[in-house]
Amino acid sequence: MPKDVRDERAQRPADRLTLRVYYEDTDFSGRVYHASYLRFLERGRTEWLRARGFEQRLMATGESIVFVVHRLSIEFIRPAAMDDLIDIETRAAGVGAASIDFAQNILRGEEHLAAATVAVVALKGGKPARLPMEMRARLAGGPTSKM
Repeated sequence: MPKDVRDERAQRPADRLTLRVYYEDTDFSGRVYHASYLRFLERGRTEWLRARGFEQRLMATGESIVFVVHRLSIEFIRPAAMDDLIDIETRAAGVGAASIDFAQNILRGEEHLAAATVAVVALKGGKPARLPMEMRARLAGGPTSKM
């Protein structure tokens, strides 16, 4: 199971995305439905890529590269509730030839709500594809301007 990865990967800065929990994100009890956390994590990864100059829509049409989730592990620690402001912390734990491993945390203030590790792979034409060297270098680094 994943654990709080903030301490282990402190050398890599995390991007932080703040979201509000809406009614549509909750179940009948007013707590966030477990599948909603997956959407929150996806938004965090999408914004992490955007901060490095990669917009997934443009990548899919221009370079024909898309990222798909290969493996995901999540630990639910505390529930979030409707109207909470939560932060999605996202950092690259590793960038491979055709993949990115993400370490993500969901927080409410300093309260740790969930931890996830997510492996995504690059596809081109529906098949695994190597990332161009320039892309790998930018993904391994920090935020930058758009391509």
